[in-house]
Amino acid sequence: MTRDEKNTKTDAILYLRVSTEEQVDNFSLGTQEEICRKEATRMGMKIVKIFREEGKSAKTIVGRPQLVELLKYCRQNKKTLGAVFVYRLDRLSRKTADYLSIRKSLINYQIQLISASEPTGTSPTDTLLETILASFAQHDNDVRSERTRNGMHARFMSGLITRKPPLGYLMNPQKIPVKDPETWDLVKQAWDLMATGTKSLREMAIIMNKLGLRTKSHGKPYELRTQTAHRIFKNKFYAGILTSDTYKEEVKGQHTPMITLEQYYRVQNILEGRCVNKKALNIKKTRLNQKFPLRRIIKCAECGTGLTAGWSKGRTKRYPYYRCANGCKQTSVRAEVLDETVVELLRSITPKKECLELFTQYVVEEYESRLENIKKAKNVADGEIQRLKDMRKILVEKNMMGIYTDEIFMEQNALIEKKMTVVEVAKSDSTLEKYDIHKLSDFIKATLSDLGSTYKRSTVSQAKALIGSIFPLGISYNIDGTLNHEINPMYQAILNYDTQGISYGDPMGNRTPVTRMRT
Repeated sequence: MTRDEKNTKTDAILYLRVSTEEQVDNFSLGTQEEICRKEATRMGMKIVKIFREEGKSAKTIVGRPQLVELLKYCRQNKKTLGAVFVYRLDRLSRKTADYLSIRKSLINYQIQLISASEPTGTSPTDTLLETILASFAQHDNDVRSERTRNGMHARFMSGLITRKPPLGYLMNPQKIPVKDPETWDLVKQAWDLMATGTKSLREMAIIMNKLGLRTKSHGKPYELRTQTAHRIFKNKFYAGILTSDTYKEEVKGQHTPMITLEQYYRVQNILEGRCVNKKALNIKKTRLNQKFPLRRIIKCAECGTGLTAGWSKGRTKRYPYYRCANGCKQTSVRAEVLDETVVELLRSITPKKECLELFTQYVVEEYESRLENIKKAKNVADGEIQRLKDMRKILVEKNMMGIYTDEIFMEQNALIEKKMTVVEVAKSDSTLEKYDIHKLSDFIKATLSDLGSTYKRSTVSQAKALIGSIFPLGISYNIDGTLNHEINPMYQAILNYDTQGISYGDPMGNRTPVTRMRT
């Protein structure tokens, strides 16, 4: 195409763009269009098409469909198109490399790039000025980005987040996370239940959905999935600590913690090794029937198989029976008969009142002794936790100085976090402090004072626990109606105890029986 042909092309197009921030400043598309049209009229050009890009950043070309369409239009109409008008060069791109690439394409199509407010042209001087202006645009963009990053980091270090707070919190007008009155108690209840270790993540997701907890995306609520529950219980934000994939530090947040650090690490210990996507395998289901509390507890003396239970049809009604699950024909007994035999056995091994008094005294002394050891262990754990925190601080500093690579940092930080979990769990892994020892003593006395009555008023689960603790090897039933059993050594020690004339609370402080029991 000759120079004369090039100068005869009077068709032109406009490219207009504003970002979100510029819209706030009233830097509107209408203002840009008006100025560009005036410049096109002055130059004798006719606007044949307008490309509008609203709310799009100029950091990259990606994500700007109108700019892509513009370049396609220029390629298809290069024979008639003479110029592309922009209000300013940074409307096209704030990245120098992208700007030069776009300009090179337009030069190949013999299409001019004209800024309505800046000097542009085809001379070497004009080209140099355009490149400088494009570089200024990128520099300005880089400065803004750096300020934004520094501001976000400063906000993070002050204990505030820049993103949406997790479930259970909401952001107040001052941009500080506060309790969500609708979900706070429900999420805390979920954390408390998870800390018991009795529920899987799949079960917790179901429970949380039943409580009415929902996540929101674009204003639409969604039910919690297992993976969502996993993310909630891995989030240290609930313990009052801010973490970030971008920053290496861990910072104490300004928000109100929902749980303690001890509870957080306890849950992490529970989550360790669990699979999120698979159902739990090999879970033995226990059939609990109040009519047959001894099912599988009592064994057949002939083959050692646990007794099963069922109903036998009589002339007028059905009768409950225990039978050998292995089919031993001689081993069959009416349920009420076997129950009464077990009750008599329990009553025969019920400890004497004096034994119970001494036993509860031993429990109190042992409780106080262990409680003192726990307090000492917690002091040691606190020192170890502080040491690990100092190690992590040094690790962060060396990573930021470039001494440790990101890979080494992540590996060492994971090891420190694992050690922290172990120490925190060990520190909090004591239910001893949660009990009232005097109430516990009263419970022991009430339970052991009449084992037969305790068995009768127990549920199936409680009955199994009672018999299992007294007879750890189980009870065998003989065809002659007798029971074979071996008592737990602790119960045996109580039964074999003889006061030998030493009254409880001896004024001389003689507590040899308690020492003997401890031995």
